Amino acid sequence: MKHPLPVRPAHIGVLRLSALGDVCNLVPTIRVLQRLWPDARITWIIGKGEHSLLAGLSGVEFIVYDKATGLAGMREVWRQLGDTRFDVLLHMQQALRASVLSLGLKADLRIGYDKARAKDWQHWFTHRQLTPHPRAHVLDSFLDFARLLGGAERVDAEPLRWDLAIPDTAYQEAARVTGDAPYIVISPCANPRLRNFRNWSAEGYAAVISHAWQEHGLRTVMTGGGSVQEREMGERIRHLASGEAVVDAIGASSLKGLLALLDGARLVIAPDSGPVHMANALGRPTVGLYATTNPQRAAPYCWRDYVVDRYPDAVRTYLHKSPEAIPWGQRVRHPDAMSLIHADDVIARIEQVLALPSSDRDAGVPR
Repeated sequence: MKHPLPVRPAHIGVLRLSALGDVCNLVPTIRVLQRLWPDARITWIIGKGEHSLLAGLSGVEFIVYDKATGLAGMREVWRQLGDTRFDVLLHMQQALRASVLSLGLKADLRIGYDKARAKDWQHWFTHRQLTPHPRAHVLDSFLDFARLLGGAERVDAEPLRWDLAIPDTAYQEAARVTGDAPYIVISPCANPRLRNFRNWSAEGYAAVISHAWQEHGLRTVMTGGGSVQEREMGERIRHLASGEAVVDAIGASSLKGLLALLDGARLVIAPDSGPVHMANALGRPTVGLYATTNPQRAAPYCWRDYVVDRYPDAVRTYLHKSPEAIPWGQRVRHPDAMSLIHADDVIARIEQVLALPSSDRDAGVPR
């Protein structure tokens, strides 16, 4: 027998710890829940870095878990929520760590992914599972939680909204980098994890930077974290590109400052990583570079038509299969896959985006 769904939940718990792009894709679900049940309290259990990005999100109470603290950090979360019982807990993290964390939370109903989408035995930790949704984008997978609770017709009738909080200090931080001149943002590196292989070439980025400068008078601001890999990539690009065309701000901004930088950009270019989804959340024109990741599942949602998509080619070249023959969202973990993207591919997308009427670029909702 299925556990009944709450008709009017008074307190909704959301468990999603990471990552930066994923939590941005989750925000529209939060906004839908707020519009369906405006009196409901929403508590989001979130990772430390992800909280620094989304802090100030209106109508949301955050409980922060730093995964570096392990079980001790979980106990602290359980202590903070010791007197709290959720009407429903939306278990949106397909990871064993999050499922263990969920054991110390009190909830009348726990909802998780259907078996096809669940990982690490997540369905063992929930009362009800989502209706199967094969081949769903990550953002739609999050919306499926709201669809189960409130009905698909009601949820799908709602517009996508983010309304991220960016303080004045973040805009001041960005202005110190950009000045008054128009600019684009390139975030050249994805998270430097083992066998990630999402990064494009320094030569390709330098060609794009030169094109934006010579043809449109747009300076490029490079952003990213402070890892050795990211700093070395920035140095190689800066060495190849004209000095006046590029500003290297890699490792030089906070996450809120990065939001402000993205918010002021004419265009954002990056591989599958947090910044493409952050820019998408802000309605900024976004060109995602995809070869190792399936963009149908993970592209910047409102700018899917402007992705440089070499994923099918990478699947055929390096997995020796057709895209239809592999599991949905399977990654191509080959170090040469991103070399299938050529500078002319990216430049063509830039020209398409910059040719859009300004009203379409500012609306951020091309389909």
